[in-house]
Amino acid sequence: MDRSLPALESLTRKMSEYQYYEFLALDRPLDERQQAEVRALSTRARITATSFTNEYHWGDFRGDPYKMLEHYYDAHLYVANWGTHRVMFRLPRTLLPLDVAERYCVDGHVMAYKSGKHLILDLSSEDESGDWVEGAEDALSAMIGVRTELAAGDLRPLYLAWLAAFGSWERDEDAFDYDEDNDLEPSVPAGLGTLSAPQRALADFLRVDSDLLAVAAEASPPLRAVEDDAAKLTAWIAALPPRQKDAFLVRVAIDQAAQVRMELLRRFRGEHGTPSDTPADDPSPRTVAELLDAAADRRRERERRAAAARAAEEARRAKERALAREKRLDALAADPEAAWSRVGALIATRKPREYDTAVELLKDLHALAERSGDTEDLTRRCTLLRQEHHRKPSLIERLDRAGFTQ
Repeated sequence: MDRSLPALESLTRKMSEYQYYEFLALDRPLDERQQAEVRALSTRARITATSFTNEYHWGDFRGDPYKMLEHYYDAHLYVANWGTHRVMFRLPRTLLPLDVAERYCVDGHVMAYKSGKHLILDLSSEDESGDWVEGAEDALSAMIGVRTELAAGDLRPLYLAWLAAFGSWERDEDAFDYDEDNDLEPSVPAGLGTLSAPQRALADFLRVDSDLLAVAAEASPPLRAVEDDAAKLTAWIAALPPRQKDAFLVRVAIDQAAQVRMELLRRFRGEHGTPSDTPADDPSPRTVAELLDAAADRRRERERRAAAARAAEEARRAKERALAREKRLDALAADPEAAWSRVGALIATRKPREYDTAVELLKDLHALAERSGDTEDLTRRCTLLRQEHHRKPSLIERLDRAGFTQ
């Protein structure tokens, strides 16, 4: 597959405002020579035996993320404040064959290619709206478990990346050619309705729409639990040919313990009937258009229900306010002169906050007068009140806003 990303290539021509690069070495740490080699690419980067991080507020990283993963690292995160999110993973091809990954590839969004004995996945999301996702630059630690899941045969991360790619069509109508809406979805893995924490983090990072994910999950069967029987695993390892076990031990000794563990578990699970990394094709796969249309319908229905719930809640609160006001007016009707006396006392304080309270009390007196059908006396008393306090502009302004203009 073509490794070029048109959107990312165009970004290199932009003057950067903020870019964040992070690389992690998981299967084996970098030695001193390798650390010196990556140090030559950036004098300001924070470099350890297992990580490389740097921020750019001007200029660009001189290195090539592809080559960084080919030679040094197992995972890469890139975030730019113009809307680019990108994550890359390297894992052994024995654990994720290229032909399996390619079923979920989408040019410019989800790419996979071979690098020696490894497969490199390149997943990206673009959103030129300019909305910054808080914490996006810290997402790699939350997503890193996806790599182990893929190595174990869980293809949900790849389907999520495919879904994110076509989901971007709703943000950018020029993201794809119109005839691509007839493309069929790849095999739907089990468990889309119950994502793991790393998969949830990946979905958020790639901006997978929640309604689109819910629609996609309707065709996803429940995930079967995978529990490794220690006794069976022991017997299986004991039965391995000596030459294979020796080869595994040598690889452990040369800092490939993590890869060896993943390969052993993958082989063991494959031979003991645990879920395969190649799910059967759906006899009736959905088109991109069907998924997007169903997601739009679901979103409209969800928003309709939310609007109805808000309206019902507002009606309930309005009823409560009306009942509370009626009780307040009933109490006021027992001694309206006491209320007028309090209005005068509040105004006499010459404090804006007390003016507000006095005006609210006048509103209740007005409502009480309307309820009894006698507003003439209230109008007369309000007119006298304005005349008496006409040198208090702050009070007069409040009376005007409340409708007591005479």
